[in-house]
Amino acid sequence: MDHVAFDDAETYEPDEGWMRAALAGSDQFSFEWFEKPPGHSSPMHDHENEQVCLCLEGELTLHAEDGSSITLEKYDSALIESWETHAVENTGDERAVGLDVFAPGRSFDFWTDREE
Repeated sequence: MDHVAFDDAETYEPDEGWMRAALAGSDQFSFEWFEKPPGHSSPMHDHENEQVCLCLEGELTLHAEDGSSITLEKYDSALIESWETHAVENTGDERAVGLDVFAPGRSFDFWTDREE
């Protein structure tokens, strides 16, 4: 077994208040805990990985390239297919916390090596 204590997890803060922590995973899948301040949105993006986004606290709205959106409340989840362009926004008034599961697994290189 490979244990990752939350306090020892690798973290990354793409924007102020938007923090991600890499939890236990493998090449086949990875788990990223994240928090977003009110009003924060990731940029529209896509990736080769399938993604399940689970809302643990607050409210997260997933926006699609076609202009559609869905809002996740506590314990709601959504599947984002490979190469589906999307953004994740905290549309609530409080901090939002979520868990992303990616298959295949990925590292923070997705954000750090990204060209705008």
